[in-house]
Amino acid sequence: MGQLQFDFMVGRGLRPEHVFLDIACGSLRGGVHFIRYLDRGNYLGLDKEKVLIQRGLSKELSSQLREEKCPEFVVSDAFEFDRFSKQADFSLAQSLFSHLSAADLERCVVNLRANVAPQHELYATFNYGENDRDRPLRSHAHGTFRYLPDQLAAIGQRNGWECNYIGDWGHPRKQVMMQFIAV
Repeated sequence: MGQLQFDFMVGRGLRPEHVFLDIACGSLRGGVHFIRYLDRGNYLGLDKEKVLIQRGLSKELSSQLREEKCPEFVVSDAFEFDRFSKQADFSLAQSLFSHLSAADLERCVVNLRANVAPQHELYATFNYGENDRDRPLRSHAHGTFRYLPDQLAAIGQRNGWECNYIGDWGHPRKQVMMQFIAV
C-alpha cells in the first residue's frame, strides 16, 4: 500500500519541495516513501495512536534518515492540524474515512481547511456505497463506513472545499478516491 500511495501522490503533482501531510499515518507504510522523497522537514504525520508512529519510526526509518529528513509528528484523535509547525500543500487520508462517522469526517475536513492555504489538495480514500444499517454508531478503527461521492462532496463544499470524485485508483480492497481542493 505504501508504494501505491506514494506513486499516486507523485502522479498528482507532489514534488520534494512540497509539504505533505499524512493523515492517519499509522506505522508509516506510506510515510517511509514520502519521507525519503521529500525535502528535509516536509513530511507531517498525524495519528491517534502514538504506539503506531513509534513502531513505524523504529522499524521503517533508520536514525540517520530521521535525522536527515526531520519528519514531524502529532499524536491526536481530534484532528489538531494546528499543532504542526507548517502548513501542508498536499495531504492524504488513506483508509481513514472508511472508519469515520460523518460527524468525525466533517470535523477532519473542517479542521484541515482552517489550517491550509487555498489550493491545498486533500486526497481521501473511502468505501463506496450506502451506509449499512449495521454500521457502528461512532467512528471505530474496526468499523466500516460507506459513503457516496455526493455525500462527501456535500460535506466538503459546505466547509470550503471543491470536491472531485476520482474513483478507482488501484486500491486492492477497492476503496475509491476523492479529491478536496481548498477554496
